[in-house]
Amino acid sequence: MESKLMADGVLVSNYINGNEKSLEILIIRHKQRIFSFILSKVLDRDIAEDIFQDTFIKVIKTLKRGAYNEEGKFLPWVMRIAHNLVIDHFRRNKRIPTFNNTDEFDIFSVISDEVLNVEKQLIKNQILNDVRGLIDELPDDQKEVLLMRMYRDMSFKEIAENTDVSINTALGRMRYALINLRKLIEKHNIILVN
Repeated sequence: MESKLMADGVLVSNYINGNEKSLEILIIRHKQRIFSFILSKVLDRDIAEDIFQDTFIKVIKTLKRGAYNEEGKFLPWVMRIAHNLVIDHFRRNKRIPTFNNTDEFDIFSVISDEVLNVEKQLIKNQILNDVRGLIDELPDDQKEVLLMRMYRDMSFKEIAENTDVSINTALGRMRYALINLRKLIEKHNIILVN
């Protein structure tokens, strides 16, 4: 039982010193949090499982190489690895439009994580049927982008082409759609916690 109470840092150094069980405890301890984070981004359980596995393969390689830096806390460090793997996944699947004026375009910096986590997961998983009704209250251009992105899983490049606007405009409409949706959710007192 006492291993449950051990600090992450202690478990990490025990693992580095050859105690395999320590890593298992760390994975079990943080699985829910890390997996939920990945799932909220990719919205697909199988892909999330793959990325979760890859995250820990990378964690193990880094620890075995002795490249883990104790400055950082274990969980935020793992979350960063997971986040990077999620971005790699989107890049591989051309889900993130690339812009010439920046080295990398990260969709998560356009729509805040909180917005994505709450609204996107909420809509995609149909936690609330009411939400579908609320979407109908949005202006047509915002509703169109939201439905294409959430329900048809189209990239912003595809949405831009389909609606004859620039990618920036499509992104802007998506942001406003989420902001307005949040206002509607608050107005109708819909509880977002499932």
